[in-house]
Amino acid sequence: MSGAVDSTRAIFYALGGNAAIAVAKFVAAAITGSGAMFAEALHSGADCGNQLLLLMGMRRAKRPPTAEYPLGFGKEIYFWSFIVAIMLFSVGGLVSIYEGWHKLSETEDLNRPFIAIAVLVFSIAAETVSLRGALREAAKIRAGRNLWRWFRESRNAELVVIVGEDLAALLGLAIALVAVLATWITGNPMYDAAGSIAIGVLLVVVAALVGRETMAMLVGQGVEAQVRADMLAFFAAEPQIERVIDLLTLHMGADVMVAVKAKMRPQGNLDALVDEINRIEAAFKQRFPQVQWTFFEPDVR
Repeated sequence: MSGAVDSTRAIFYALGGNAAIAVAKFVAAAITGSGAMFAEALHSGADCGNQLLLLMGMRRAKRPPTAEYPLGFGKEIYFWSFIVAIMLFSVGGLVSIYEGWHKLSETEDLNRPFIAIAVLVFSIAAETVSLRGALREAAKIRAGRNLWRWFRESRNAELVVIVGEDLAALLGLAIALVAVLATWITGNPMYDAAGSIAIGVLLVVVAALVGRETMAMLVGQGVEAQVRADMLAFFAAEPQIERVIDLLTLHMGADVMVAVKAKMRPQGNLDALVDEINRIEAAFKQRFPQVQWTFFEPDVR
């Protein structure tokens, strides 16, 4: 892992873009009567609400530990990220599918399609800027992995949600643009209705993927495999540690808890053993600054 990721910046990129896009889409949907445009407007409106939830979750996750919550509130960001996935599934996906189904049964002509096309082109440009900002932050911690592998392995819930949302938004806009163009060219409103359904299905799939990843974090995941390997290599390089017996890690939002049991080489007396453990823990936290809690159990047998 390299670079300092700023998830807040990525969220504000997305929030600013989606707010402008949502207003433009709702106006265009009202003027044109496009089901695909209305589905996209709902999607952007839901995204704005989702990003506000993520910002609130990040703020709450930074609260200091208490006696009742001794490891802090870091995992709360996982809860709000999971709520965002549910909203994306319901408000974005299911409502869009319903809107498309409704348009199939009660077709309406598309009014002033050029307005919808102009709004969609603007939205694609704005969403591209938002996605680039999110991908720029993700690139700092991808460590050479492709985007799909990073998505599956990342422990940064808010950035996973933003990248997933932005990708879904860009694909949804492309579908809506094709649907509106096809309706305009052929005069058949079925294409517009089909576009709304396709956008809804896309959002349901993305919501399911984001929900699966955030649920895993909520249940309790350790550090990524490469980070764990680096931690084991750190302990193996310590001359006073003969071998690591067990290493447990747990992500608490941005912070990590580590419990290690290791066989120590003889230190002569208890004070020397304690001093050596304290030195190792200090060096370990310097090497892995995301680690906030360490529990070191020595074994001399």
